[in-house]
Amino acid sequence: MDLSIVISLFNEEESLRELVEWINRSLAPHKYTYEIIMVDDGSTDRSWEVISALSEQYPQIRAIGFRRNYGKSAALYCGFEAAQGDIVVTMDADLQDSPEEIPEMIRMIREDGYDLVSGWKKKRYDNVATKNLPSKLYNATARKVTGIKLHDMNCGLKAYRNEVVKNIEVYGEMHRFIPYLAKNAGFNKIGEKVVHHQARKYGKSKFGMSRFIHGFLDLLSIWFLQKFGKKPMHLFGGIGTLLFLVGAVLAIWLIVAKLVAQSHGAPFRPVADQPLFFLALVAVLLGAQLFLTGFLGELVARNAQDRNRYNIKRTIR
Repeated sequence: MDLSIVISLFNEEESLRELVEWINRSLAPHKYTYEIIMVDDGSTDRSWEVISALSEQYPQIRAIGFRRNYGKSAALYCGFEAAQGDIVVTMDADLQDSPEEIPEMIRMIREDGYDLVSGWKKKRYDNVATKNLPSKLYNATARKVTGIKLHDMNCGLKAYRNEVVKNIEVYGEMHRFIPYLAKNAGFNKIGEKVVHHQARKYGKSKFGMSRFIHGFLDLLSIWFLQKFGKKPMHLFGGIGTLLFLVGAVLAIWLIVAKLVAQSHGAPFRPVADQPLFFLALVAVLLGAQLFLTGFLGELVARNAQDRNRYNIKRTIR
């Protein structure tokens, strides 16, 4: 099969039929063999009934329905697991992503050799204050932290080689950082395509301003896990050892200075009266705690089920 289109949705009953018809019109001239995998993320409207009716009319539709709303990452995880196409495309169900962009994204993967192609909504039809400006700030931060030069990392319209989605695990709210997950799995050829952004036709956005705060925290989490997840001692142990040594040296220096002054009959200040001594004690205690944190982290990492999981590109037998 050439293509799997994974669509996560939540309460989008008005747009589903129009979306499926648009996809079929856009792909018909290219003679692709494809499937449409719709993941209903616990919708409370008639979305599932609409999907059921569409599946009778369009045999290429497959569907997964959650009992409750788990979030977009969970929907994409299940969609990726079910995808059978050589290329997997993700898009939103709100008609803001254009299926007409898909053939060119497929060409970029097949002919240009990209592992992942991310859409870039260069001209957006969202509210400037609540969507555009925060999105630019968020993407600038993401580029700095991840080192991936994408203008719109969170764009829902993306295309992947099948092996990419089979070798990454999307969980929590990490759907915003799939390119970073792919990069850390060894898929380094990541491209970008300017895509046409449509104004929302039905309903309203399911995401508020809180997604930018959560997104920043998730970015820090995924950076930490990818960098130190299997070697926590390198971070906590290193900082802890440094703090411990600095505190110990300061404390010893203060004590020795007091003893030397006392032995020579010179005036001296009691060690316990000096704020620097208490700062040194705090550094020693924090250093010891951080070192033990790193040690415990190593024990957890050592017993993790995926401690020896590696993505193998090729073998010769």
